[in-house]
Amino acid sequence: MEIMSNPIILLAITFGIYYVARQIQKWTGWIALNPILITIAALIALLQLTGISYETYEQGGQYIDFWLKPAIVALGVPLYQHLGHIRRQLLPILLSQLVGCLVGLVCVTLIASAMGASHEVIVSLAPKSVTTPIAMEVCRTAGGIPSLTAAIVVCVGLFGAIFGFKILEVWHVRNPFSQGISMGTASHAVGTSRAMEKGETYGAYSSLGLILNGVLTALLTPFVLKLLGFLCFDYN
Repeated sequence: MEIMSNPIILLAITFGIYYVARQIQKWTGWIALNPILITIAALIALLQLTGISYETYEQGGQYIDFWLKPAIVALGVPLYQHLGHIRRQLLPILLSQLVGCLVGLVCVTLIASAMGASHEVIVSLAPKSVTTPIAMEVCRTAGGIPSLTAAIVVCVGLFGAIFGFKILEVWHVRNPFSQGISMGTASHAVGTSRAMEKGETYGAYSSLGLILNGVLTALLTPFVLKLLGFLCFDYN
């Protein structure tokens, strides 16, 4: 079992599980069999069965984390390729992003409050639709629970990747621009990955939604929470 504790072996197993999960989804055609979801579940089971600690796994997982950063930056390539289209639609893009960000923040905080959630949980849920680093920093600054925020961000991303396009089709939203930017706004990087699989145009606008929603959420969350009476951090 000692060989299983080798970071390189664990890294190879991670890639192997993800590859198999991708193939399973292709063979079955089931959207619910999301490769990220399957990989997470399989890795948790593996670590539990073998008794390998998360700290040991993280020694190999840090390489994945390292390459995630340039992968996110690479999302700018399809944006550049569609720069002309984006410029012509700049106003509706900015307005839709602003409205989407505000509606998401207000709805999640009010619904959580109505269901009796504690102040820390409400604050932790607010930045649910942006990438984990931004969400955790916003949560930490506002006095929430960063670990809870990280888990919620993953769940939101997986939900969007699995059901996002289906929900849009139910509401007769079929325009690639609208679908793409909606996926990026609501489901951050996981939704953008799903949009990339659907097509380059979807991926480009999803990347734009991811970026703009991240910036707006980081800027507006403190003010929205303070306006609604949930912010325990005084910016003054």
